[in-house]
Amino acid sequence: MEKDETQSATKDESQPIPEEAKELRMSRGMKPELVIDFEKLKTLFVYDEMGNKIRFSDIYKKQKTIIILTRHLLDFITKEYVEDLALIPLEYLQEVDVRLVVVGPAHYKFIKDFKKLTRYQQTMYCDPDRQVYKTLGCIEKLACGPLSDSKHIKSGAWAGTLKSVWRAIQYQEFQGDVKQQGGAFILGPGEEVHFSHLDESSTDHTNINELLREAGVHPVNFPKDKPVIHI
Repeated sequence: MEKDETQSATKDESQPIPEEAKELRMSRGMKPELVIDFEKLKTLFVYDEMGNKIRFSDIYKKQKTIIILTRHLLDFITKEYVEDLALIPLEYLQEVDVRLVVVGPAHYKFIKDFKKLTRYQQTMYCDPDRQVYKTLGCIEKLACGPLSDSKHIKSGAWAGTLKSVWRAIQYQEFQGDVKQQGGAFILGPGEEVHFSHLDESSTDHTNINELLREAGVHPVNFPKDKPVIHI
């Protein structure tokens, strides 16, 4: 009798794990899907370089839009990332009807100089009160990641930091909260969500070619990327 009970117990332990249990176990540690409050976004505004208020939801209302929320504009990592965004040919975006928009957490008066510095010629807005950042769930904490995490950072830590400090001395003004992390989204038309990523550190921004792929745009050859062959 005891032998039968032992065999029965062994048999029970070796039974296949139910699919529901497998799914639960596999889901542990995965980030929950980001829920975007589109109704709240309809009430928020950003500013263009002339100080005009733009309803944030109008940005992606009519077409698919890649939206990059940056860290503060004095950050050399932000600068070098946007420099690479500036390398995306406009015709690549136009041929698939995709728009590219950068949003910074600073006063709009800094937009013109920042675009000149980075050679970024496409649309840029500012969200000085960071209400869009907060609504989209962007992280607010001081977190510096290793520079090796990003293909879009060209400067070393010392050289990059010195550049940031020099620009800060020139402006004598903050250009965004240093604790504010950014994010990347592909939204529209309307309330469609194609991609979302919240940066967890200064170097956790999304690889630009990954964004382009998600948006259906041709990839681009960046300084640290392997050559891209168009067929």
